[in-house]
Amino acid sequence: MLSRRGFSGMLAGVSLLGPATARADLGALEEAGRREGGLTWYTAQTDGETAERIGRSFTARYPGIKVTVVRTTAQVAYERLSAELKNKNLACDVFSSTDPGHDETLKQKGLLARYVPQNDAQLSPTFRAFDKDGYYHATAGGLVLIAYNTSKVKPEDAPANWTDLLAPKWNRQVAVGHPAFSGFVGTWVLAMRKLYGWKYFESLEKSRPQVGRSIIDTTTTLTAGERSVAASSATSTLHAVDKGNPLAVVHPTDGALLIVAASAIMANAPHPSAARLFLEFLQSEEVAHISVKQRAESMRPEVTALPGAKPFTEIKTFQLTVAETLKGIPEVIEQWRDTFGG
Repeated sequence: MLSRRGFSGMLAGVSLLGPATARADLGALEEAGRREGGLTWYTAQTDGETAERIGRSFTARYPGIKVTVVRTTAQVAYERLSAELKNKNLACDVFSSTDPGHDETLKQKGLLARYVPQNDAQLSPTFRAFDKDGYYHATAGGLVLIAYNTSKVKPEDAPANWTDLLAPKWNRQVAVGHPAFSGFVGTWVLAMRKLYGWKYFESLEKSRPQVGRSIIDTTTTLTAGERSVAASSATSTLHAVDKGNPLAVVHPTDGALLIVAASAIMANAPHPSAARLFLEFLQSEEVAHISVKQRAESMRPEVTALPGAKPFTEIKTFQLTVAETLKGIPEVIEQWRDTFGG
């Protein structure tokens, strides 16, 4: 499906060719993007502060192209996008979810534009060519692991693996997010079900965890001392440590969950040229530097992690496939509601 703003003339025949040809001259994109004036970015891949920083950095590089940032949790962003598509009132240009099932669903419905950023070839192999057909592309990476409040828990007493969170001593001391809101949490819940069966969450429910929405909420809960341990993200936890908060992470012996999050351009994006240029930027070295400063994983081999963080290549990790999340996350959302309510 080609854009309604005439971008088909610039990329004639792109939708009929392989993903390697679905590219445009960046100078032409920049010129056309300035005429469009900006783009709207729906993202769940960072906190709001980081998203705004990325948007400002893009505009600094490409003056005259403003980024309107809409930051929310993945499932909320997808519901908003779905409503816009249903009502034929699309505002979103670039959609950045933490649930790859969203991207695959949109792709299968013909709602995404095929475009392969030139920067995709510069990524580390784990992130390169995330969708072989070229409709959505890796723009963020992060780890879900165990975090704890160091003022409440000694390092030697911290959980060593995921099943340790079920120990009686953590009754009313665990914080988790909600899979119906967060793509990171949905993927983690699905991964735990795969490893240990749903009985894992039936046991967890009995310990009365505090359930937030975003996985970032667990870091806030730990920092406030409302809970002692959490299934959290390395990004938000280590970023909180950088601000002086008494938190630490544990790389579980049964594996930290590596999540690769993708971005896509809507097929009928209101600002198609600016959207393509922005997708290039999301995979750039500049954004990789912003990401590691916020303690996310670097997708570029030339950008290394800051001191105090172990890159995913140095620890035990596991990862789910897009096909697993596409089918499994809706299932675990319903199971979660049956078990935890809400």
